[in-house]
Amino acid sequence: MSALLLFIALLFAAVLVLRFAHPELFVRLGIGAVRRLCGFRTRRIDIEGKTWYYLEGGAASGPVLMLLHGFGGDKDNWPLYARRLRSRYRVVIPDLPGFGESERDLAADYRIAAQVDRLHAFVNGMGIERMHVGGNSMGGALALKYALTHPTRVLTLALLNNAGINGAKKSDLEIAAERGESPLTVASLGEFDDLMAFITYRPIPLPRVVKQVIGEEAIRRKPLLDRIFLSLFQEFRQEPLDDELSSLAPPTLIIWGRHDRLIDVSCARIMAERIPDNRCVILEQTGHVPMLERPDVTAALHRDFLEEYERSQQISQAAAA
Repeated sequence: MSALLLFIALLFAAVLVLRFAHPELFVRLGIGAVRRLCGFRTRRIDIEGKTWYYLEGGAASGPVLMLLHGFGGDKDNWPLYARRLRSRYRVVIPDLPGFGESERDLAADYRIAAQVDRLHAFVNGMGIERMHVGGNSMGGALALKYALTHPTRVLTLALLNNAGINGAKKSDLEIAAERGESPLTVASLGEFDDLMAFITYRPIPLPRVVKQVIGEEAIRRKPLLDRIFLSLFQEFRQEPLDDELSSLAPPTLIIWGRHDRLIDVSCARIMAERIPDNRCVILEQTGHVPMLERPDVTAALHRDFLEEYERSQQISQAAAA
């Protein structure tokens, strides 16, 4: 056996041992490989006594594009989408407090207003003056509220199936939550399979070891996730952002999966009617997480939107010269 074949055989054996003896490490290494292949590196920064973990990649001197994950998600929801945008933008993808690798404090306030304050501290700590912002689900509600609260800091807004709006029709998630259920948290691996089927139009195929590791982590986090979900559900019902939409300043891209069972597609129509400067796209055969279900399509929509914004800015500057 040649030295190369021996090396390959030993490497394959090591991977098999790692897969079965240390599945969490195996999955973590795989996730790290996906990050690198998509052009992102993990970073960390301490701000006001809190450690933020985030992904960063793309054009170091380009405009900043901040992407915010949804409830139960983390920064790794975005790399397959964001790789299509990093050629022209410095892409920053944080783990929001309470999720991913960031601090998980059962006693903390996770309502959107509190998260806006934390996000603003992160933005300032990163030295970001102005940025493009995008968000999905809970992260979309956070992006929307941030743009309403700090309008001069946001260049454009991209909202993917965002929370925070009362639609004309109740979703399956709302109906379940009104019964006192928490459909987005899991107590078993079987419930994790049900959750993946619930949030997507077609379940995303994941290797068994990946589902096992991610599912077990979701089970361990259930007490905190239950608390956050209840807090957000009550906030969105009592203080929806519908009446603030008409004052939204930045150009806004709305992307929605027509078959979203968590937040009804009627919310997209309400936003399209009330936001002054917007483009709304409804994707067929798509559920709650279009950046995971259809990353190339959604990223292309976002890229076109950003390029159109840049052209409009160039025209305005030329006219003013």
